[in-house]
Amino acid sequence: MKSLTINASQRESVGKKATKALRNAGQVPCVIYGGDTIVHFAAPEIAFKNLVYTPDVHTVVIELDNGTKLNAILQDIQFHPVTDRILHIDFVQIFDDKPITVQLPFKTTGAAKGVLNGGVLRFNLRRIKVKGLASKLPDLIEGDITNLKIGNKLYVTDVAAEDFEILHPDNTVVCQVRTSRNAVEDSDDEEENTEATAEAEA
Repeated sequence: MKSLTINASQRESVGKKATKALRNAGQVPCVIYGGDTIVHFAAPEIAFKNLVYTPDVHTVVIELDNGTKLNAILQDIQFHPVTDRILHIDFVQIFDDKPITVQLPFKTTGAAKGVLNGGVLRFNLRRIKVKGLASKLPDLIEGDITNLKIGNKLYVTDVAAEDFEILHPDNTVVCQVRTSRNAVEDSDDEEENTEATAEAEA
């Protein structure tokens, strides 16, 4: 997985007054769980741009002003209901020997036969929940849909890998090729045009 570095300042005051002051100064209050102690810190809102406003999943290196570096992954984020500004972010500390649970984006490869024949590709999942060591997790999960005909489905078992565990039932559908009504109408129109041409020639 890709990694981002965020320079931050550890904070001692965690009350509402201190938190409000941080936000007024353009800082986002954050917390890291999962380690020996809970760590509270803050960083400029712009520092989270490439972490929050992207479909990609990243691990994060939090570099505190006291020299401490913590490896973490975003767990939860709160936005202001009106302005959509970031209010608070929760991180979970990650370790080399402990698996983490994340939702990785899913991407198709190839051109489905069913789509080429007029079908439509429908997604049941855009992200797949997996568990594994951070160092072993890919940036995204790919699934080859080349052989999918109309009515065929791609299951999570079709994109499984040894490096991580998929946390969905085996019968979970990732995507499928369904019949397109427009394609059927286009086919009927083509037949009508063929018949009309034949009658005119006769």
